[in-house]
Amino acid sequence: MLLATSGRLDGFKVTKYLGIVTGEAIMGTNFIRDLLASISDIIGGRSGAYEQQLEEARNIVLNEMSERAKRLGANAVIGISLDYESVGQSMLMVVATGTAVYIEPEM
Repeated sequence: MLLATSGRLDGFKVTKYLGIVTGEAIMGTNFIRDLLASISDIIGGRSGAYEQQLEEARNIVLNEMSERAKRLGANAVIGISLDYESVGQSMLMVVATGTAVYIEPEM
């Protein structure tokens, strides 16, 4: 399954547009991770714990979106958009949206 943020894939033509597909994940953070992130905020630097959680959530939503596209008969998803939101004080929501398509190599 090819995934792209652009609406076009070089060397391929879209032969079928199969619809909008999404993937969603809401991840809870935990007390220890919040504490470590607070320390990073105070002393400066990056929060590895939150970065790892963001990466995990992003992988979940892209895989979920790909599976939904496959069920529609797609072999690619184009125009992908990722959105990150905080929900409450300790939840992270990640949403991926794209267009499921069937592509073929250009001749």
